[in-house]
Amino acid sequence: MSDRTLPARIAAVVSDVDGTLLRHDKSLSARTVSTVTGLRDAGIGFAIVSSRPLRGLTALIEGLRISTFVAGFNGGVIATPDLSPVRRHLIAPAVATQAVAAIERAGVEAWIFSERDWCVRDRQGLRVDFERRTVGFDPTIVPNFSAVAQHAAKIVAVSDDAPLLRRLQDGLRGLDANVARSQSYYLDLTHPQANKGDALRELARLMGVGAAQIAVLGDGENDIPLFKAAGLSIAMSNAAATVKAEADFATGANDEDGAAEAIEWFVLRGMRTALR
Repeated sequence: MSDRTLPARIAAVVSDVDGTLLRHDKSLSARTVSTVTGLRDAGIGFAIVSSRPLRGLTALIEGLRISTFVAGFNGGVIATPDLSPVRRHLIAPAVATQAVAAIERAGVEAWIFSERDWCVRDRQGLRVDFERRTVGFDPTIVPNFSAVAQHAAKIVAVSDDAPLLRRLQDGLRGLDANVARSQSYYLDLTHPQANKGDALRELARLMGVGAAQIAVLGDGENDIPLFKAAGLSIAMSNAAATVKAEADFATGANDEDGAAEAIEWFVLRGMRTALR
């Protein structure tokens, strides 16, 4: 737990999705649905921010009956629940082209997401089937990325070699982009303002609440800016130690309904002591 002053009252909750609200099998538990309903009944806003494309959030929007806003691409596009954009930050085309070239030089597969489409060069490529099940739609196969790089909302470097991705991350830091891992096997590049900290501040403005009155939950490296921008931050126990060290509190794992447990304890009950 940090020693900073925490808000007495929480006006809204903003949560990450994968590894936080969803279990590892990508299911949404009945307890999580019930807890988010409890927030709504208490007049507390609820929004989500994810590295996913907006289309990949549809089932969650419906399952949780989200009525505020959703942020996809780590905040690259913020939209209403019907996926109508209210704010967008796309990667500069020249930066997108440089990023793809650097990723492929490193021997790593690249994907590009535009606002609507997910483009890959190999339908049988690493983790393509896994991502298809996660986001709920099929990729578009392209011979090269020259056209789609003009409209990139997110570029992903995909590898099961975590040390290689870390080295690649260091090498890409000179680009005019936000570079962060959303999973150990995904390295995301988005517009510099497409990060979860800026997204939290914009969501706060759209919901008409102060960022200092928002509680946030997350599990990944890309959630650290989210933690820093919020009034109260909660890390999942399945998060890496470096991520948990940046949060005010920790909760249980995503497979143990840790997000619901944290919302019940810290938000609905107003507690400011560790869960365990």
